[in-house]
Amino acid sequence: MSVSRRALLASSLGAALAPSLSLAAPAAPKGKKAGPPKLSFAPLELKLRHTWTIARGSADSKTNGLLAFEAEGVTGYGEAAPNKRWGQSHESGEAAFQRTLKACEGLSPWEHLAWLERAERESGPDSQIVCALDLALWDWKGKKLGVPVHRLLGVSQATMPVTSFSIGIDTPEVMAEKTKEAEPYPILKIKVGRDDVERNVNAVRSVTKKTIRVDANEGWSDPAVALEKLKWMKAQGVEFLEQPFPAGKDVEGMKLLRSEGVMPILADEPVLHPTDIPTIAPFYDGVVLKLAKCGGITRALEEIAICRAHGLRLMLGCMIESSLGIAAGVAVAPLFEWVDIDGNLLVSNDPWKGLVLTKGRWALPEGPGLGVSRA
Repeated sequence: MSVSRRALLASSLGAALAPSLSLAAPAAPKGKKAGPPKLSFAPLELKLRHTWTIARGSADSKTNGLLAFEAEGVTGYGEAAPNKRWGQSHESGEAAFQRTLKACEGLSPWEHLAWLERAERESGPDSQIVCALDLALWDWKGKKLGVPVHRLLGVSQATMPVTSFSIGIDTPEVMAEKTKEAEPYPILKIKVGRDDVERNVNAVRSVTKKTIRVDANEGWSDPAVALEKLKWMKAQGVEFLEQPFPAGKDVEGMKLLRSEGVMPILADEPVLHPTDIPTIAPFYDGVVLKLAKCGGITRALEEIAICRAHGLRLMLGCMIESSLGIAAGVAVAPLFEWVDIDGNLLVSNDPWKGLVLTKGRWALPEGPGLGVSRA
């Protein structure tokens, strides 16, 4: 039986998160009529500090997108971070943006949900455009009102978790060296593939005793072998595991792993939309939400409510992004138990500034909107 987003939100009290979306628009100055919003979308070229390798492949650079939303003398910005895993690219994002632009003609900048609903309809699998638009709308709204987005959301610095720092797949020597370079970060996340779990964990453990988390990125296939790996990782002090099996082929394997209760296992790739959560809830301990994956802050709030209603633990992740995209994650990070929002730390030419990280903990920026500006 299919379940609509509306029904899910009603059942999970997600509607309680809606008030921040319905802020009244300030009255326009008398005698002036605001023109229609102007939107643009341009490539955002990011270079990586190190070759980034996970179970699915490697990259030295990333082409994201910068969406600008200008209305009533204020410009908000949002970042699109395409992911090949879902058939996305910068080019597919450009096409989705043009369709969305046409579909949203005539909307006021204050009709936030209408913008998103039309963007979702036109973007199809390119949730990156829905996310970029949502972030730009939040950034615009915060700047227009002169307050940070996190304040509009009612989020507190007091519950900000420590972010993990990711170590990509490489030779043991390089992974050990990357771990040494990551000395300022208290928690590490290690990427692994099918056959390199012991090698990669041992490489990192050879130079640190820090908390370690592991992400298999759907790289495993044999449940019995996976269980042995899980037990071995537990003995090495691994805190939890992300996505061992491919989405859609994970049910039997997850039944076995969860029945043993070795450590928490979080779903990532199987969860794109709020309606995916009830399906995976019986088989995982928690969910990894990513703004670029689910469609931005607004949809993440919905997913948070639904996950909590199903008793699922929550981690906020990210893509390779500049500080613009990461700033949006920082704005909602205190709503999560765990966070892995380090995408900007892996970039050598970050074009945005304004975020502050101290001992692995992001500070909520005090500037209006998302709180970042051009570097």
